[in-house]
Amino acid sequence: MYEELLEFAVGMARKAGEIQLAAFRGGDLGVETKSNLFDVVTRVDRECEALIARCIGERFPDHALLGEEGGERGCAGSSWRWVVDPLDGTTNFSQGLPVFAVSIALQKNNETVVGVVFAPYLGELYTAVKGGGARLSQRGAESRQIHVTRKSDIGTAVLATGFPYDKEVNADNNLDNVERILPHIRGLRRIGSAAYDLCCVAAGWIDGYWELALHEWDVCAGTLIVSEAGGTVENLRTDRGVSIVAANAELIRKLREKIR
Repeated sequence: MYEELLEFAVGMARKAGEIQLAAFRGGDLGVETKSNLFDVVTRVDRECEALIARCIGERFPDHALLGEEGGERGCAGSSWRWVVDPLDGTTNFSQGLPVFAVSIALQKNNETVVGVVFAPYLGELYTAVKGGGARLSQRGAESRQIHVTRKSDIGTAVLATGFPYDKEVNADNNLDNVERILPHIRGLRRIGSAAYDLCCVAAGWIDGYWELALHEWDVCAGTLIVSEAGGTVENLRTDRGVSIVAANAELIRKLREKIR
C-alpha cells in the first residue's frame, strides 16, 4: 500500500522539479520576503505547492495537507496528512545555486510512512517507506539502498548545519554551537537545504547534521529517510521550533556533548 503512495509522491515531486528547472537562473522569479529580509519566497515556491495541493486534492480528497506556503488545508481531522515543502533551499534557488529540493512526506495517524526528497538540478531522488529502507535514484543509474556513515570518531566527521532566520535579533542563533564544535571536527558545511542535508546524512555524504528553529515541513520527509537508512534523528531542544540533530547513534552521542 505504501509503495503505491510513494509512487504518487515521487510523481508530484518530479512535476514540481520540472517547474523549478524551467525557472532556475531565470529573470522572473518574483522574489519576495516573508518574516524578515532573510526569509524569502518566490513564485516558484507557490506554483509548486499549488501543483502538489491540486494533485493531492484530486486523488485523495479525504486527506489533510500541511504546506510551507499555504499552511493547513484539506480534510481536517483526517488520519492521513501530507507535509510538504515545495521548494526547500529557496535562498539557494533565488541566488542561482543548484542545491534545492522538493520535500514530500505522508503521515498516517501522526506517524510518517512515506518520504520523498527530490533535488532536480542534481538529479537525485531520495525515498523511503516505513520499514522498507531508504533508497537513492540518480540520473542514468539504478536505484540503490543507502545507509548512514558508520564513523564514530568526531575528529574525522564532516558535519552540516544552518542558521535561523532571526539570527540578527536573537543571539541564540547557533554560532555558539559552531564555536564549540568546529575545532574538534574535520569540516563543517552550510549546504542551505535542511531536507537535502538530511538526505546527505542518510547517504553518508555528510556524517551528521544539526540545526535550530526549523519547521515540520523542512524535516518530515528527511527524518524518515535518515531513520530508514539506519540513522537517528533526535530533538536537540524544544524551545527553538523544530531543532534536531541527525547522525548514527554513536556519533549523535558525541555531537550532543558539544551542541545544544
